[in-house]
Amino acid sequence: MSENTGAPSAASTSPAGDSSPEGETARICRELIRFDTSNYASGEAEGERAAAEYVAGLIEEVGLEAQYFESAPGRANVFTRIEGSDPSADALMVHGHLDVVPAMAQEWSVDPFAAEVKDGMIWGRGAVDMKDMDAMMLSVLRHMRRTGTRPKRDILFGFFADEEAGMRYGSKYMVQEHPEVFEGVTDALSEVGGFSADIGGRRAYLLQTAEKGFMWLRLIAEGQAGHGSGLHEDNAITNLSRAMANIGEYTWPVELTKTTRAFLDEVTELTGVEFDPENPQRLLKELGAVSRFVGATLQNTSNPTRLDGGYKTNVIPGSAQGSLDVRFLPEQEEFVRAKLQELAGEKVRFETEFEDIALEVPFSGTVVDAMVDALTAEDPEAVVLPYMLGAGTDNKSLSRLGISGYGFVPLQLPSELDFTGMFHGVDERVPVSSLEFGSRVLDRLLRNY
Repeated sequence: MSENTGAPSAASTSPAGDSSPEGETARICRELIRFDTSNYASGEAEGERAAAEYVAGLIEEVGLEAQYFESAPGRANVFTRIEGSDPSADALMVHGHLDVVPAMAQEWSVDPFAAEVKDGMIWGRGAVDMKDMDAMMLSVLRHMRRTGTRPKRDILFGFFADEEAGMRYGSKYMVQEHPEVFEGVTDALSEVGGFSADIGGRRAYLLQTAEKGFMWLRLIAEGQAGHGSGLHEDNAITNLSRAMANIGEYTWPVELTKTTRAFLDEVTELTGVEFDPENPQRLLKELGAVSRFVGATLQNTSNPTRLDGGYKTNVIPGSAQGSLDVRFLPEQEEFVRAKLQELAGEKVRFETEFEDIALEVPFSGTVVDAMVDALTAEDPEAVVLPYMLGAGTDNKSLSRLGISGYGFVPLQLPSELDFTGMFHGVDERVPVSSLEFGSRVLDRLLRNY
């Protein structure tokens, strides 16, 4: 391990049984889930260092160098690079994150960190977000190394910390402090895309080419403090409540980006149902389980998430605070800010707790062609569609280095599985057969691109 910050060496982990990409992926996925890497969004996370050392051990076991970077004690990032045969070719990055959102064990039907296999699926926190992809990456790079496969271009594999809480200790740190790691990289693949959905009787794979930006905003209302028995025209809680209600009840207009328009046009081709911006549900219901994912990308959103004010029933407080989770479309940030202030009124001000940009890249070019070819080689009757993610990924950070990011975690899924509901959900799980499929697709892509 290249010990950039003095990290201890990881113990070697010997493969058990089948060492082909699809043979190793499920085992590695289960072992990764057993590291509780819960990220509590307070600057602290459990298990990231231990998981990173495990990853470094798997990399080093096949003779590759693992670069290890700690942005803070225990906040670990790991990278390795397979050199290509053509030094003039642009490099490709494949990346995942090792942290997960916390799981309330009492809400689950299984231990969220036991990685049980049940009903042909691996159950556990991180199974889809995103230790499934981490496992695919590791099994493929190990197989490539064992078979002496040398791709055309350099392939950089990255495993970040802190994606689930703003990326400060992960991709943002690496981009700011160690941009040299990404030398030559022009395109990157990561979450959330490449998974299948049944649309119009056809299996379609949704390749993510855009993602919304987001702002986590604090609303602060000031007012006149006083006794609860009196007359008070300037009540901070009233001012805040009015603002939060106005924002929460506002319906943002439907606005289609290039990505969403292309997606809807393809869905119309598959289903024969035209998109009506006055009645989006008519087409969205054709999408089944992914309708919620896609529906959130047709417009900006602003959801109140917290209210806090006062400390005693008969005391009117001088201030009250609330929180908003705002997701905005590409090139819509300033418009959204202005509209929120208009809805809140002059007695409420905003403070930004956290924000990040929106992204949109073309559904074209050699890297897109390579992803489509790899998918259709394994599933010839399928179609591949571009779509926008309503959330965010580490590709936001990489874009600051001019790297174009795509969501591509190839999974062929059973139609009855509510896959998009697995993200941050209870009883998160992924089919073993889907991991095996994804490993074959990723292996084919990296060998041939």
